[in-house]
Amino acid sequence: MRAGRVQQPARELFRDAAFPASESSLFFNLSTPLAQFREDITWRRPQEICTAPRLFPDNPWEGQVKQGLLGDCWFLCACAALQKSRHLLERTLRALRTAQPGMSIHRGQTVVRTLRPQMTPSHALSLPLPVHGRLCFSRCQREDVFWLPLLEKVYAKVHGSYEHLWAGQVADALVDLTGGLAERWNLRDLAGRQQDRPAGSREPRTCRQMLHLKDRCLISCSLLSPRAGATVLGEFHAFIVSDLQELQSRAGRGILLLRILNPWGRQCWQGLWREGGEGWSQLEPTDKARLLSQLQDGEFWVEEEEFLREFDEVTISYPVTEAGHLQSLYTEKTLCHARALPGAWVEGQSAGGCRNNSCFPSNPKFWLRLLEPSEVCVAVLQRPQGHLVGRARPLGGHSHALASSPSKDYQAVGLHLWKVEKRRVSLPRVLSAPPVAGTVCHAYDREVHLRCELSPGHYLAVPSTFLKDVSAQFLLRVFSTGKVSLSSAERPAAQSTNHRTALPTGEVETVQLRGCWKAGQTAGGSRNFASYPCNPCLPFLVPEGAGPRCVRITLQQHCRLGDSQLHPIGFHVFQVPEGGESQDVRSLLLQEPLLSCVPHCYAEEVSRLCLLAAGTYRVVPSTYLPDAEGTFTVIIATRVDRRSIHSQEVLGHFLQEVSTMAVMKT
Repeated sequence: MRAGRVQQPARELFRDAAFPASESSLFFNLSTPLAQFREDITWRRPQEICTAPRLFPDNPWEGQVKQGLLGDCWFLCACAALQKSRHLLERTLRALRTAQPGMSIHRGQTVVRTLRPQMTPSHALSLPLPVHGRLCFSRCQREDVFWLPLLEKVYAKVHGSYEHLWAGQVADALVDLTGGLAERWNLRDLAGRQQDRPAGSREPRTCRQMLHLKDRCLISCSLLSPRAGATVLGEFHAFIVSDLQELQSRAGRGILLLRILNPWGRQCWQGLWREGGEGWSQLEPTDKARLLSQLQDGEFWVEEEEFLREFDEVTISYPVTEAGHLQSLYTEKTLCHARALPGAWVEGQSAGGCRNNSCFPSNPKFWLRLLEPSEVCVAVLQRPQGHLVGRARPLGGHSHALASSPSKDYQAVGLHLWKVEKRRVSLPRVLSAPPVAGTVCHAYDREVHLRCELSPGHYLAVPSTFLKDVSAQFLLRVFSTGKVSLSSAERPAAQSTNHRTALPTGEVETVQLRGCWKAGQTAGGSRNFASYPCNPCLPFLVPEGAGPRCVRITLQQHCRLGDSQLHPIGFHVFQVPEGGESQDVRSLLLQEPLLSCVPHCYAEEVSRLCLLAAGTYRVVPSTYLPDAEGTFTVIIATRVDRRSIHSQEVLGHFLQEVSTMAVMKT
């Protein structure tokens, strides 16, 4: 019998079970105009759309962004920033492992499977969506280039569906894609300042400054308010400022022209500098021919005065170096030191509101220590309150009727800094004095930040909401030219329903459960992350008695002496229904917990005193962020009517010890 060649099985292409090729990935609640195409959309892989799909183009023009049926111009404008720096685009694609809305991709909080630049799109995880044979969402100028539609799909997966991307802020997408900062300039204010400022004065926010930033930053402009004729440009629409040119007119007058790209990819400008417009008669024929030859599909030129009159807002991203550091928009200095800590405003505990409220000192507080004179940017990045992350701001759709109220998803937030001269301070006295720096107002934005020049020393940073007793979570980020440290200003007290953690006197049964958080296995992070069910799920039993038992649950993280890093920790307790001991753990953890010890605190231990009925329970200890490794002990002390029984279980293996310091270092 002749031996034949063994036929290799065909390679199975990737199918994303978490974001399938179905309506659940397209729509959230069918509330946008996208719903009218519900019956027309089918799914195809890149190699089914063209014969030779590519991830990157051979030249930048081929990869130019173009918007489809989806109202996500805000996201596409941010994607254009990645084209300015190839290293930034490749870093973003490499970094897309796991991501959550409201968290930056380049600071370790990424959440979707990796899409490596060397991969061909035919084997990539994304499944572009063509309608009538053409991509119906974003596409590049050359439709065989797929970096943009694949990145758009990853971002839609992060938010839950494509429909979630309908309307948003360019600044939010820039922060997500670059891990940096973005500023929004009100052009109404800018126009007034340029007319009124004294001769020779230096105004930091001008179109002239944009001229110097054009090669280092993404610059986007937006229409936020409807006006006569605005429908030609598109109400609530975002554009890309692709170039700025300073020229001399035939009469010797200085002219600043801005080249604007409409993501729709079609001509829409009817001003003096449209093709064939009167403005071109002011220039030499060679300048006119050169500038007109630079126009691509959807681009047009506009003069500075027209620009300030017709557009409402400019968004500018901070440059990112190849080493991943931010650069200042104003001094070009490298902000090479970065720190970040999560925090939360909790109703009745740490939600003190703005400085108008007497309870302002109860807000979360952070120590900021500088070792040398530094340019510093401090930012407060909110976690969205609702699920409509992509629609949190009234920009990016095609109709103002789609704009949702900003307060539905974000609180009005501000930030202030006080300099302190010693470690122990009187908070009421310090906080009643004028701050050394602060945001101009509380803003309904996902992120607010302030920039300042600070001398060496210790500073108290206090982020606050405008209203008191409103709950929200945030990430405090610091970027500095000099060495900087950031820590929680005070050690949180153990939390309980009645603010006491001591058990009543009497017999106590204590159980100690020891375990670990291991990256990629049992370090699932908080309930904000899809990986939460991976955390250790530890069983305990409350015995029968005359009534509910008084139970104190304490979570301790183990520390190495002298170590200064600290994980924010917390836990949730779930009750196992009667007869449900065999219930799948994941399905149990998807339910609402019976009680919680959150927000996650930077402390050696957190504790909760509660009354629990007899039955079976599961306690789930967690760090705030996924993949934060460490070891812990959960101590469950139960008030009983008999002699104490001491037992101990060891779960998992010891991995890496972490520390617990959460106060200012001297």
